[in-house]
Amino acid sequence: MVKKVGKYVLPEYSVLMSVYDRELPENLNESLESMLMQTYPPSDFVLVCDGKLTNELNIIVKSFQNEYKKIFRIVRIEKNVGPGKALNEGISACRCDYIVRMDSDDVSMPNRCLKEMLLFAVKPDLDIIGSYVEEFDDDTDKTVSVKKVPIMHRDIQEYSKKRNPFNRQSMAFRKSKAEEIGGYSDLKLCEDYEFVVRMLMEGAKGQNIPEVLVRYRVDSRTPEIRKSWRLTKAFIKVRWVIFAEGYTSFREFLSPCVLQLGLFILPQRFTRWVYRKFLRTVVEPHG
Repeated sequence: MVKKVGKYVLPEYSVLMSVYDRELPENLNESLESMLMQTYPPSDFVLVCDGKLTNELNIIVKSFQNEYKKIFRIVRIEKNVGPGKALNEGISACRCDYIVRMDSDDVSMPNRCLKEMLLFAVKPDLDIIGSYVEEFDDDTDKTVSVKKVPIMHRDIQEYSKKRNPFNRQSMAFRKSKAEEIGGYSDLKLCEDYEFVVRMLMEGAKGQNIPEVLVRYRVDSRTPEIRKSWRLTKAFIKVRWVIFAEGYTSFREFLSPCVLQLGLFILPQRFTRWVYRKFLRTVVEPHG
């Protein structure tokens, strides 16, 4: 279904989501609904099942497949292969040149895809788009913070030498450009960051929309995960890969790694302080 906004014809798009057996059924259901009920709905929806799913998850998947028979397609992978390889299977299956990424436990605002596709229509030279995301407490549904990212391409390039300049939960990109760079790597964590850097290295143009278009779940375990050794190792590894590709200097490689090691070593309250002070805009409760 083609949609016009003013003089601009919005491009059709595919939604790409991967899910594995540890996802909560209610989260998957809410995430799927938020994408299929967009004000500008997708022409194509690819759900990659990364390994065998639980019965509860399969029931939800089949219910959406039955309701949206014309667009909803399932790619099943027998064994869990990790996000990078699963997403590559999905990219190959997508029918549209514009792909909107969606995590299986996040919630998109109703006009997310309308605004992202409108920006692609207004600026057809863009290859990758994102937005701010809102972190919300999974138990109370209250907003905790807003994660902002640089807006224009020049600032995105500069920030990408330190951290991912796109919130992965909000990304939309051109399929042809993603295939040109070979898709995602097989990194188990931080694969989106490395993917973005290779897109930029190969001349991709990017821009972020300076408003919240996706809500991202956090809970009591989130600070512990952010300072875990598993995440610390993954971050250092992807930083090394980016440095080895010649994208950053040794100093640009080292500084973020030192900060990440500090988050791992120091008490959890320090981790919270760093995120509140430098990496998030905290939304204070009213009253």
